[in-house]
Amino acid sequence: MSVVKQHEIYRNFFQICHPLIAGKLSLLRQKQTDHKLFRELVHEITLLLGYEATQNLKTTEREIQTPMESCLSSFLADPAPVILPILRAGIGMVDALLSLMPSAKVGHIGLFRNEQTLQPEGYYFKIPEDSDQCHFYICDPMLATGGSAVRAVSTLKEHRVKSITFLCILAAPEGLKAFFQEHPDVPIFSASLDRCLNENGYICPGLGDAGDRMFGTW
Repeated sequence: MSVVKQHEIYRNFFQICHPLIAGKLSLLRQKQTDHKLFRELVHEITLLLGYEATQNLKTTEREIQTPMESCLSSFLADPAPVILPILRAGIGMVDALLSLMPSAKVGHIGLFRNEQTLQPEGYYFKIPEDSDQCHFYICDPMLATGGSAVRAVSTLKEHRVKSITFLCILAAPEGLKAFFQEHPDVPIFSASLDRCLNENGYICPGLGDAGDRMFGTW
């Protein structure tokens, strides 16, 4: 049975503690893990995170016919949720979430760091029409400085989206602080809260650059 550990300071941060997640995360961190296995582990961890993060999805009842009789049964309520990966590493989490929510729609947000201001800037943004009525699941393997996560949530709120959940595999304390200073209302589900960021903004002990390791470009 999984344990959802709520942070003592940031009450909207939830760490999913489960033996399967712990074992897969250890493999994910290892330097020798190749990109094929890395992608598979990201998929599997996201499945386990997504199971917990979607527990408050709304349902509706409809009558169905079983081989024995008719009965009322629960289905996910409309409108369908939207999955929003932060490009590029967030793409690796999409298929797992779609396997849990096949009716979900998928948006995309592309962000890059301005080397002069060091702030994230958007280069691509696409979400379904009428998204303001949908629940969004933003996904990105790493919550490091928090800049991209904050910008992604802010962009959704600018488009009148009110219901948002953020999923990541690793989070750093510095990223949590920055995120919740801007968006204390948005819950975060993660597999781990790591120790800190290093001088280059990488999570420690971390796992390196998730995008590079996922796509074999490191």
